[in-house]
Amino acid sequence: MKIIDEVSRSLNEYLLIPNLTAEDCVTENVDLRAPLVRYKAGEESPLTVALPLCSAIMEAVSSPQMAIALAQTGGIGFIHQNQPVADQAEDVRSVKRHKAGFRHSDLNVKPSATLGEVAALLRSAGRDVAAVTDDGTADGVFLGLIGLDDFHPQRHPLDLPARDRMRPAAELVTAPPSISLQEANSLLWDRRLHVLPIVEADGRLASLVLRRDYELHKRFASESVDGQKRFLVGAGVNSRDYEERVPALVEAGADLLCIDSSDGFSVWQRKTLEFAQRMYGSSVHVGAGNVVDGRAFRYLVDAGAAFVKVGIGGGSICITRDQKGIGRGQASALIDVVRERDAYAAEKIGRAHV
Repeated sequence: MKIIDEVSRSLNEYLLIPNLTAEDCVTENVDLRAPLVRYKAGEESPLTVALPLCSAIMEAVSSPQMAIALAQTGGIGFIHQNQPVADQAEDVRSVKRHKAGFRHSDLNVKPSATLGEVAALLRSAGRDVAAVTDDGTADGVFLGLIGLDDFHPQRHPLDLPARDRMRPAAELVTAPPSISLQEANSLLWDRRLHVLPIVEADGRLASLVLRRDYELHKRFASESVDGQKRFLVGAGVNSRDYEERVPALVEAGADLLCIDSSDGFSVWQRKTLEFAQRMYGSSVHVGAGNVVDGRAFRYLVDAGAAFVKVGIGGGSICITRDQKGIGRGQASALIDVVRERDAYAAEKIGRAHV
């Protein structure tokens, strides 16, 4: 145990001093864009978000649904790693299957599903329409749509199969995957549609374009997307099975990885970072952490971390500080890291900002 003989501060001891409010201080001029990873001085970060907000790499927080919602509003989510590698990779794929405006169908039923089952599914999901496919999967052969406008529980027997009340694919307006989002939205409005199924040449369902997503896109115009207009998503890794987990997540399309640990000042994190660099060079961005002082920050930066997470055990139910013996004020730790970052940048200017 080592007691650091210096003043510690907490965040509520600091105040940002307000500056002059001028005529151009309006919301339209506010720019919250933030870089996600290190970048060379004078250049742009290869990954940025419009809203500096990300989800914690926790099972109870970072679901694919959370990652999609964050990306849609300009942030980024990190899929947690407390699960088998294959399951985490599939979670990443489920986010990457969403393009801006093209929604991977997550509400699907077989034609044999009863109206009672359809009603319960729609009610639990808070939705008003589901896709009907031959096998009830998101990429099955598209047979039609069924929603709350197609039947009434007091009028239609709930044991009727969905095929009896669905709107058949032959009667619906559909489009091929080659259609652009602008063309799809025009079709929605011109044909007064609420849902436009995107169907492959072999009849399989590719995605859905929803009118409500058009309205959301107009409201949240700064979605976090990659070059193919798919939502950005991060994923957590660890320093144990990284040789299997990192390649699987990269193959699944993860845009950003982060070593998920309560204490990042570890030789094992360095080994994980070195493995990723040997495998992928600078094409894969891996962050590390968490740390509370400048020594740990510099250690991870020198090991090649794309970013470093700062702060340990701040939650009321978290005992990490007690277990790790960390008692310094988080603000003092942050200031220490910022000083170390600035010193690092001054020392190696032109190489990278972190």
